[in-house]
Amino acid sequence: MKTFIDDESLDIQIPAILEAFQHLHLQKNTLFVAEGKICPYFCFIESGILQHNIMVDGEEKTTYLALKNSATAALKSFMHQIPSRKNIKAISDCDLFVIDQLNFQKLLETNEAFHRFYYNLIENQIYRIDDYRIDLLTLTPEERYKKLLANEPKLLKEVPLHYLASFLGISSRHMSRIRKNSL
Repeated sequence: MKTFIDDESLDIQIPAILEAFQHLHLQKNTLFVAEGKICPYFCFIESGILQHNIMVDGEEKTTYLALKNSATAALKSFMHQIPSRKNIKAISDCDLFVIDQLNFQKLLETNEAFHRFYYNLIENQIYRIDDYRIDLLTLTPEERYKKLLANEPKLLKEVPLHYLASFLGISSRHMSRIRKNSL
């Protein structure tokens, strides 16, 4: 959290943030959010991996992988209390720290450290999403795989192949060939 706040004068406000969050354990393959339901929490991932996915023609497509020490939610659903357009599923056992929308809004309005944390977190996510979209349009599947390998090597060890392939926008079969040729 301090990485996103980067202002020692706000350290005194961090305990209030930590008190507002509750622990939640999700077992592997449990939904954190179901498509069509309102996202109940914003969460910080202490351990595990959450997969954001949508169904397209009956096939699950991974849109994002949220890893340890990151925060996530079906944000539009959470912030506006509307049904989610996606699922968020634990693809491993997860330990999360969660906050409901009422306490989240209260912290945003009253706690400068949390406001700064959230602003910087969202800004960072926008940068990542922008890079990801550009990569999908400009890099070959092999180049996307190599970039993932260079930037997020732990993903290749922790995330099943079919989720990574979907995330990179390629078939599992093509992903297997790319991995084999990269060895």
